Amino acid sequence: MNPSKVIREKIEKLTDLPNIGKTVAHDLTRIGITRPDQLRGEDPYDLYVRFCEAFGEKQDPCMLDVLMSITDFMDGGEPRVWWDYTAERKARYGDKIRL
Repeated sequence: MNPSKVIREKIEKLTDLPNIGKTVAHDLTRIGITRPDQLRGEDPYDLYVRFCEAFGEKQDPCMLDVLMSITDFMDGGEPRVWWDYTAERKARYGDKIRL
């Protein structure tokens, strides 16, 4: 969902989360995430590694930005577009994204 349309009190399904549409919601189920509340306290990098393993290949680093956005949101942050996290991802993980 577009972050500007997210209403925290109405988060029930994965597609209610910022930056999550049907495709990524389906992909999240492949790694065992079926409800938004399962993202609380999760490490976005660990989720990214699970994505890479589930799909059998390294995923685009932008997926890590998306995962950072939804874990931050579920831990109380404001809904933000995924690319707001790109600089933070690069600073935080740098070359670590080599699988």
